[in-house]
Amino acid sequence: MSDVVTGPATTIAGTSQDAPPRDTARLRSGALVLLVQIALLGGLLGVWEWQTHQSPQASFLFGSPSAVGRFLWQGLTDGTLMRDAGVTALETGLGFLIGNVVGTLAGLSLWYSTFVSRVVQPFIVAIGSIPIIALAPIIIIWFGTGLASKVAMSTLSVVVVALVTSYKGALGVDPDQINLLRTLGARKPQIFAKLVVPSSLADIFAGLKLTVGFALIGAIVGEFMSSSVGLGHAIFQAGSLYAIPKVFAALVGTIALALVLTFLVGRAERALMPWRDRL
Repeated sequence: MSDVVTGPATTIAGTSQDAPPRDTARLRSGALVLLVQIALLGGLLGVWEWQTHQSPQASFLFGSPSAVGRFLWQGLTDGTLMRDAGVTALETGLGFLIGNVVGTLAGLSLWYSTFVSRVVQPFIVAIGSIPIIALAPIIIIWFGTGLASKVAMSTLSVVVVALVTSYKGALGVDPDQINLLRTLGARKPQIFAKLVVPSSLADIFAGLKLTVGFALIGAIVGEFMSSSVGLGHAIFQAGSLYAIPKVFAALVGTIALALVLTFLVGRAERALMPWRDRL
């Protein structure tokens, strides 16, 4: 009897010990993905470099990775790249925060009244359908050519998206859970704070990740229109001089800024929703 019991137990224990932990498997998978990404990027840069050396026309139109690298190094050593990135980061960060705070609060608040949400829905659609670049001249007239106009452009690029995603999250709350809280005597503000807001966090953070790019686009467009500093100004100035490698160097700075902001949003999501890492 003891052999019968011990045999399966030993087998199960051995299996659990031999199987790699979940964290180790996830780490290996992440390392493999990173290696493939590096290989793809290296292959793309290699083909790009080779093609530009084969054709003077291709070199003029697309530049080369080595030329882009030289402009990046020059921008880092003389401080112009960090200065431009810092200005654009400030404009993007302020627009991102203001737009998401206003949009999220407005979207969640619409859960309180179906009537109000139906009234304002066409206005939200109308505002969201306006291309942000079409508002640039008006924004410059209202806010001037300084920091405020770029922040306003970035905020307008974000606010509607944040509003729609947060309202979608609020509407997606399980009605049975709402009814359960009502039967327990919870009032509407309590249901909102204890159920609607936590249940909407997944959609809110999905909107935050999406609006990182929108906030950056708004800031860059604002710098295109009127600016003497910033990554958008650097891209516009280099394009006017047909300095294609310098354009790509500024674009690399823009991509790096977007990745940093996306990383920060991901860290905030893990801090506020730690249970998602266990899924």
